[in-house]
Amino acid sequence: MRKVKAGIIGAGFIGKAHIEAIRRLGYAEVAAVAQGDAERAAQCAAELDIPIAYGDYRELLRNEEIEVIHNCTPNHLHYEINKQALLHGKHLLSEKPLTLRSAEAKELSELAEQRGLVTGINFNYRQFPMVQQLKSMIREGELGSLHQIRGSYLQDWLLYKTDYNWRMEEKYGGGTRAISDIGSHLFDLAQYVSGLAIVEVMADISTVHKQRYKPVGAVHSPQTAAGERELVEVNTEDCCSVLVRFGNGCRGVFTVSQVSAGNKNALELHVDGAVASGSWRQEEPFLLHMGYRDKPREKVARDPDLLKHEVQPYLHYPSGHEEGWPDSLKNMMRHVYSAVRNKRPLADSVATFRQGYEIMRINDAIVRSMERGGWESI
Repeated sequence: MRKVKAGIIGAGFIGKAHIEAIRRLGYAEVAAVAQGDAERAAQCAAELDIPIAYGDYRELLRNEEIEVIHNCTPNHLHYEINKQALLHGKHLLSEKPLTLRSAEAKELSELAEQRGLVTGINFNYRQFPMVQQLKSMIREGELGSLHQIRGSYLQDWLLYKTDYNWRMEEKYGGGTRAISDIGSHLFDLAQYVSGLAIVEVMADISTVHKQRYKPVGAVHSPQTAAGERELVEVNTEDCCSVLVRFGNGCRGVFTVSQVSAGNKNALELHVDGAVASGSWRQEEPFLLHMGYRDKPREKVARDPDLLKHEVQPYLHYPSGHEEGWPDSLKNMMRHVYSAVRNKRPLADSVATFRQGYEIMRINDAIVRSMERGGWESI
């Protein structure tokens, strides 16, 4: 049985998470890594036991043994690297956002379709078993017709004025921050689970800290660092609330924030139907909370013996042996590498480049809504 060889471009936090998940498959090998310069690449390869290191990602793309590329670089590098990976005939899993601009995302979406390669975006929250359970229940009508979808994604890692990160700078992170960084996950999850498309939005955006203390020199983490600092202007949002309308008339409201104390990675989705409601919370991913009008609320636990048949491929351990965030990454890699190795269509739980482009169109509409004041069509 052949091993599929992968190349990782960018090995920060998320790059290392990709590497770990790939290695858990058993039939895929991390064969090379590329970083910003040869010295950093060599150090990274030595630390992570990766055979080949490249200081230029284009050298990695020219390696004919590499079949799959993982683009784990900062946002502003996504477009060019993704485009070059496709032009080199590589299967590709990109971090989000697909690009910084919708026109570029549309271009990549069309290029991916033309090339016929396995391509996806790492919206990994689709990969949790209980997310799949909720999606299946909705599809089978167990919640009834949907009339309201509510959600939030709250963090506190940028709460203080002394917190700083490259995502705050438009040239690196794009024109929005909380919306594109975590809101994209929430919008994707709501549409994926419900099977409904967001068609209109009305948004309110807030920058809590319009100035922040930035450490002088390169910044790669939000932690308070010793040394000289300078007060700089911040133009990207810290939080945002969005009213949404779905294509079937269902309504929704979503809030994202990176300045909500006590919330570390608090992604929640609540779906209200005519018969029942269902809620999933990322920080307790092994549970679904179900609500009814005429009987007590229920907690549905992750149990392979009780969940639906189509959920089984997302389950790997017995009941009580809980699966979490790293396991969602493993599920992502299973789908991508199975499609590559077996030359079969990619599972629909992996977001396509086309869907990544649609998420960016939602982001654009949110910005227009804030600028003009009122509802904006996607």
